[in-house]
Amino acid sequence: MPNLAGNAPAAAEAAKRRSIGFLNWAHAIDHYVLLIYPTVVIGLQSIYGRSYAELIALSTASFVAFGVFSLPAGWLADRFSRRNMMVAFYLGCGASLCVASWAPDLIALASALFMLGVFAAIYHPVGMAMLIEISQARGRTMAFNGVCGNLGVALAAGITAALASWFGWRFAFLIPGLICIATGIAYYLTVPDERVHGEQRKTQAQVPVTGGAALVMFGFYVVISICGGLTFNTILIALPKIVDERLGQDTSLLAVGGLATAVFLCGALGQLIVGRLVERYMPALLFVFVVVMQTVGVVWAANASGLMLVAGLALCMAGIYGQVTTGDIVIARYTADSWRGRVYAVRYFLTFISAGAAVQIIAFLHGRGGFDLVLWTVAAVTGVLLAAVIAFAALVMSVEARHTAAQPAE
Repeated sequence: MPNLAGNAPAAAEAAKRRSIGFLNWAHAIDHYVLLIYPTVVIGLQSIYGRSYAELIALSTASFVAFGVFSLPAGWLADRFSRRNMMVAFYLGCGASLCVASWAPDLIALASALFMLGVFAAIYHPVGMAMLIEISQARGRTMAFNGVCGNLGVALAAGITAALASWFGWRFAFLIPGLICIATGIAYYLTVPDERVHGEQRKTQAQVPVTGGAALVMFGFYVVISICGGLTFNTILIALPKIVDERLGQDTSLLAVGGLATAVFLCGALGQLIVGRLVERYMPALLFVFVVVMQTVGVVWAANASGLMLVAGLALCMAGIYGQVTTGDIVIARYTADSWRGRVYAVRYFLTFISAGAAVQIIAFLHGRGGFDLVLWTVAAVTGVLLAAVIAFAALVMSVEARHTAAQPAE
């Protein structure tokens, strides 16, 4: 007879790897689909005869929805099924992209982008909670997942530019949309629903935080999420146009997309390094280090042009994505699984709701002072972020010290 007991652990491990693989792919898709339009918009200027400021503003509702709808997504997933929410993520994003590819006018395109933001909002509060539960918050697993999201960002500019150049801007939406739908069907058929729901989830955090310390920590994290979101989204959305304007004249759309992709890949390298370090050093201290990198990078970019601009943006991007990984690890350490989805929902609500503000900030500042004004404003916001992260790290260290002291002696 076959050894069913011996096969069970192997089957469980294979199911775990398959689930993590789909979550990594979903993270790449999530960031990719939202950044199709910021590259497509460069070509739409000549088609519709509108300015960049006018056209980029059409994506405001999409980025606002990306933040706002993370709140109900996290609540629903914690109460019911995280896996089924991820099915909705894949299919909803795919359908929205297909509608965008068909849009006959700018109003229809903006409406399709809004629906894309609604479904894209599902991934971070739901997918990150699933990944934490499956991987037990291992730094390397979290970092690789972050790299997948970064690759989605990196490839969005290059692949979108290529598809728009070769086949037209509508195919830049249609092809990823069909891939999303196919993936959603495969996910539904191959990944079973989770066995743990709602009240069955763990209610104890790895390091409990209660009382005044919890409130102060939450307050600092609100500031960190808002400032980090403004920096993250402003650089993310504007980067193709920054490279287009400040690299040099006569730069093709394909070259702009390729350089933007190279900058985003530097963020992937930063995340891989942080993923190793976070298993050896306190995440809160690494938090401070990566935000310092981000601050130096954005100030460098504000003072540079040509290839030195690319170097500054690369350093900034490494810091930004290193910050995302350390932030997720910190949340995993101080929150219980039973309400972790809702905590991630609040974090990403604050982070991504600022995307809508970032679009408006780009449009407003670019129209008045170009990207010099945009980058120096981002540098100021990053300074506030750095101050908040330093204060947050000091508080976390005191909480860790009390937790260590309270543990019984061996």
